[in-house]
Amino acid sequence: MPEAALPSPPLLRRGPSPAEGGGRARILAALLLTLLAPLLAPRAARAEIEPGDLTLTVTAELNGNSAPFPREMVLLKIHGVYRQPILLEEVVQPSLANFSWTQLGRDHWSKAKLPDGQSAIAFDRTVAVFPHHAGQFTIEPFTHKLTVNDVGERRVVEVRSTPIPFPVTPWTAPTGGPDVPEPWWLPARDVAITDSWSPDPETVKVGETTRRIVTLEAQGMVAEGLPPRPVMRTRGIITFAGPVTRETLLTPSGPVARATYQWDVKPGVPEIIPLDAIAIPWFDTGTRTMRETEIPARQIGGGLPDRATDRAPPPIPSPLVVAGAALAAFGLGLALIGFGLGRPRLRLSGPARRALRATARAGDPAGFRASLDAAMREAPDLARIWRARPDLAAAFAALDRSVFGAGGAGGPDLPALARALSRSEPVAAEPGPDRLAPLDGPAR
Repeated sequence: MPEAALPSPPLLRRGPSPAEGGGRARILAALLLTLLAPLLAPRAARAEIEPGDLTLTVTAELNGNSAPFPREMVLLKIHGVYRQPILLEEVVQPSLANFSWTQLGRDHWSKAKLPDGQSAIAFDRTVAVFPHHAGQFTIEPFTHKLTVNDVGERRVVEVRSTPIPFPVTPWTAPTGGPDVPEPWWLPARDVAITDSWSPDPETVKVGETTRRIVTLEAQGMVAEGLPPRPVMRTRGIITFAGPVTRETLLTPSGPVARATYQWDVKPGVPEIIPLDAIAIPWFDTGTRTMRETEIPARQIGGGLPDRATDRAPPPIPSPLVVAGAALAAFGLGLALIGFGLGRPRLRLSGPARRALRATARAGDPAGFRASLDAAMREAPDLARIWRARPDLAAAFAALDRSVFGAGGAGGPDLPALARALSRSEPVAAEPGPDRLAPLDGPAR
């Protein structure tokens, strides 16, 4: 009997092969990693500030490329270059012990181009420092606290400069210097003086007042370092000192200090009053040498009338006024002849006066004697007048004994002698025949 056909089993769904299952798992894992990559990225993958992106340097600009003396100004140039955008900033300055200091102007921010072509932000600040005394010092680091935007997050970074050595040399010259109270220590690149009067001092009469304004400008200095108001005093005048104004002007080449001194001057005697020049020594920071400038000498009274009066048309006088003026002129002529007023005066030149004052301040009798010889050769008429004065003749003799004598004889007061020789002297009237001859003619 044939075998009965068995019913075929139902069809079963075949599962994936091991190879096919592994491929799908890899695809799902790749998709999952792609979606979660931003969340699973490590913090080290965030953009970081690289070395050289933020730099801060401090440079000391030395005058004449030499170590400064005490109280001499030195500029500190603080310069920062930052590649990162700056949100907030603060400069923390070191204590600057042994220095006085002042910031010159405001901080300056600008765009800068780096050597590699990238753009950056530049920061600049200028600080003037004044060492108190000599020694070996160090400018400690400046710190610039910066708040930067680092991939959407605020981050505070401290950028520090490197310390720099700062030697201050002592003053070794025999005279002057920062530690001597007189004369005033004035280190500068250049010094200029402007002298103005209103009205002209030569036109001022007894009881009238003229105002003198002297402006002193020093390059490479701040106003606080300028000297106090000079003393202007001489016989025959009354002076009223006015206020002193000071200001510091900022220029591309550095600060310029300006001081303005003011006096009201009133003559108290009718004679011509000479005002001696006022010497102001200063230290040239470029050449590292002492120099001298001066407030010029002037004369009060004895000049021409005011120029405004000269320009006005002269009024037509009446006959009586003409007669009175003639008599007054005749009497004035007699007075001038009798009292010697109106005679010309002689005075040494400015360089000769400065040479005498310089050697007198230095306490150098030999140098003073050489300057005096040069002055006498320059002005022989003045030399004759000096020798005829007993006080000056005695001073000259004492000077010769101190220079040429043995045993170190004491000399005269050189500053006082220099002041006496710097004053103007009236020209002596030349001897001649009687000014008025007898009415019947000259005597036979």
